[in-house]
Amino acid sequence: MKARHDQHFLIDRRAVRRIVECAGDIAGRRVLEIGPGEGVLTDALLAAGARVCAIELDPALVDGLYEQFSSQIAAGELEVIHGDAVKILYPPFDIVVANLPYSASSPITFRLLDAGFERAVLMYQREFAERMAAPIGTPACGRLSVMVQTFADVDLCFNLPPRAFSPPPQVSSTVVRLTPHEPPHYIADRQMYAVVVRELFSHRRKTVRNGLRGGRNAIGGENVERAIAGLPDEILSLRPEELSLMVFAMIANLCTPPG
Repeated sequence: MKARHDQHFLIDRRAVRRIVECAGDIAGRRVLEIGPGEGVLTDALLAAGARVCAIELDPALVDGLYEQFSSQIAAGELEVIHGDAVKILYPPFDIVVANLPYSASSPITFRLLDAGFERAVLMYQREFAERMAAPIGTPACGRLSVMVQTFADVDLCFNLPPRAFSPPPQVSSTVVRLTPHEPPHYIADRQMYAVVVRELFSHRRKTVRNGLRGGRNAIGGENVERAIAGLPDEILSLRPEELSLMVFAMIANLCTPPG
């Protein structure tokens, strides 16, 4: 069986139960599921009392969900949306529980953080999950670590082997719980913050000074020079992996035009 649209269907029923447990009390809550596939996790979420909105890209799987859950759809317990979770407008929701398509993990995660939620329990490729949870200020951290940990706590819940899926992927997987929090330091413009973090890690072998200048097209030449003029040499001589969240916020705020 070949995976369609980068989907590997979870078949381990024990893992499904653990995922729902990680989501906490979801009875009566609006739960967003991305990539429901053949509906194994969907069924468990409904059994736990959630009101589920499932976004599925594959039209054949959408048809299967309508057939399998016709009574729950008629009762208003389940809504199935045919669309691309990277692009479509998300419906209102409280909690996210999903086995994400690995190739779209990053853009979907950033979209979810922008949309806002109470908590999310998400399946990722294990390497991706470990990069997300990498401690800030260490060689293991990167753009993903900084952007996610700026806005959420990251808890690695448990790992799953390839045999837990059909067809089995070539990598192990990890279930992650994200709990949003306010940024630990003031950020004047979230969009500028995201651009600065992206550009610095695009030049991660360079110092902050040279990384900012390498990203001047995206950040803005005047913004870059204003930031460089306002930063002490001990920060400008560091590399992005050595920076704290406070320093990332400082740099982004200096890059943000006044007013």
